[in-house]
Amino acid sequence: MDPVSQGALGAVLPLATRRRSQAVVAGGLGFIAGMMADLDVLIRSQTDPLLFLEYHRQFSHSLIFIPVGGLIAALLLHRPFRRWHGLTFLRTWMFCALGYGTHGLLDTATSYGTVLLWPFSDERFSGSIISIVDPLFTLPVLALAVVGVVRRNGAWGRAALVWALAYLGLGAVQHRNALAMGHALAAERGHAPLRLEVKPSFANILVWKVIYETADRFHVDAVRAGIGPRVMPGTSVPRLDPARDFPWLRADTRQARDIARFAGYSDDYVARDPTHPDRVIDVRYSFVPNEIAPLWSIGLRRDAAPDAHVTFDTHRESVRARLPDLWRMIVQPTARHDVAG
Repeated sequence: MDPVSQGALGAVLPLATRRRSQAVVAGGLGFIAGMMADLDVLIRSQTDPLLFLEYHRQFSHSLIFIPVGGLIAALLLHRPFRRWHGLTFLRTWMFCALGYGTHGLLDTATSYGTVLLWPFSDERFSGSIISIVDPLFTLPVLALAVVGVVRRNGAWGRAALVWALAYLGLGAVQHRNALAMGHALAAERGHAPLRLEVKPSFANILVWKVIYETADRFHVDAVRAGIGPRVMPGTSVPRLDPARDFPWLRADTRQARDIARFAGYSDDYVARDPTHPDRVIDVRYSFVPNEIAPLWSIGLRRDAAPDAHVTFDTHRESVRARLPDLWRMIVQPTARHDVAG
């Protein structure tokens, strides 16, 4: 999730172990350590634009790395924090490890996936029960953490943990509702999906993106789950076929291998961009959930050398302009038909 959410949850776990003694330092160390796993974004290559995808949410987010990540945080933070009475290095390490340990678990609740079992498995675990930004999750957790630190009372940290677990539980219920609606929609169209996924749209757990795969296409729709369920139909796009979509691309080039890498990172939910024919997109993500409007893509060049990489491009320029569209889907959804649930 976003850094503030990670820091807030990282603060409340060590805070919850305190009464009055060291409550402030526990929350402060947990807050900083809770954000540190995302320093993996610094692992980049000037020549290979896809390298960071391999390492994002990989070893730094794994369960086995928690004591190591906590130790690194403690080595960096113990000296400036040690003025608090009775703070030993071991106690600093404990607070940092507790804060650091929440990071990978919280990211697992989102949809991109976290390699929790590295180095034993490269599988990405994703609950898809909360967006990477959700103020209804973050603001109460942050507020309760601040109150707990100010009042030096770990009970507020425990209350924050209860809220976090309750909200994630509600997200799991909504995920199940959205999944049922997605399967019902596919059946209504006479489709038998090869696979079907649902993901919460930005900053809420009310409107969900539905993506399912048939023999030759990906279908993308939105549903409003829970109270007042609605289906907001979207569109579809052909599955990527490099030989068909890029007949000029030789299979032994680096660009062709990069397509395969990008497909692996995208769980094979890849297609040729309908509006930019030399782009490959991850159809799972868009700001407006019933659209195929990628947040990122890779770009190919017809004149590239055989050993040249693709480019990696992000497309978030219009996000602010599309906020009203998403807001209307949340509060005033339009639909061709209502559904029972």
